[in-house]
Amino acid sequence: MLNLNGKNALVTGIANNRSIAWGIAQQLHAAGANLGITYLPDDKGKMEKKVAELVEPLNPSLFLPCNVQNDEQIQSTFDTIRDKWGRLDILIHCLAFANKDDLSGDFSQTSRGGFATALEISTYSLVQLSGAAKPLMTEGGSIITLTYLGGVRAIPNYNVMGVAKAGLEASVRYLASELGPQNIRVNAISAGPIRTLASSAVGGILDMIHHVEAVAPLRRTVTQTEVGNTAAFLASDLSSGITGQVIYVDSGYEIMGM
Repeated sequence: MLNLNGKNALVTGIANNRSIAWGIAQQLHAAGANLGITYLPDDKGKMEKKVAELVEPLNPSLFLPCNVQNDEQIQSTFDTIRDKWGRLDILIHCLAFANKDDLSGDFSQTSRGGFATALEISTYSLVQLSGAAKPLMTEGGSIITLTYLGGVRAIPNYNVMGVAKAGLEASVRYLASELGPQNIRVNAISAGPIRTLASSAVGGILDMIHHVEAVAPLRRTVTQTEVGNTAAFLASDLSSGITGQVIYVDSGYEIMGM
């Protein structure tokens, strides 16, 4: 059976109850994991309050601010994990951002700053968080990130985020190669389109969802729970031989030619 009892899991990227990270956190909790949750801090504390209320039923033992563009906050997060938990077993990376103006229009007109921002938050953050997690995964571990089909195919209104996801998937392979000797596995889940705060910035997201429902083998899109179930599997010993992979959870849409 899938059992995460005794495992310490850090979940990043929860913004609201539509977040895929929220679905993952719920399934990790159901499997018995001890949770730590990070949130993106803001000046008025609105995100802290919103996320704290949402995750309260999961009884996280750590609840920490972590802006991945702030090196000090990253260091503080992992220092707290070391001090409070002693080790980390599972890292869930659900972080992506691009300026809305850089998601539509001509890709060749992507701004220099927008390109850098998308790659820093959506791609480099996995590298940096994995590096911080590495010395804490003393008994092995599982690192899981979220990607999308736009990383390997040209998707309308995805533009620079597609480049960021392509870099993310390459990072998964390089991290898996580096961390494998320590029994740390690194994998990505490529989820089908789901209505989330992040996806709302993608023009035509509802059309994309309806298209998947029409042509995917299962004739539907997927839910946060289904992605969460896959993440729980990848976090568990049941997936002990899997690393460096992109697992598609998209009702089979990825296999279709048209």
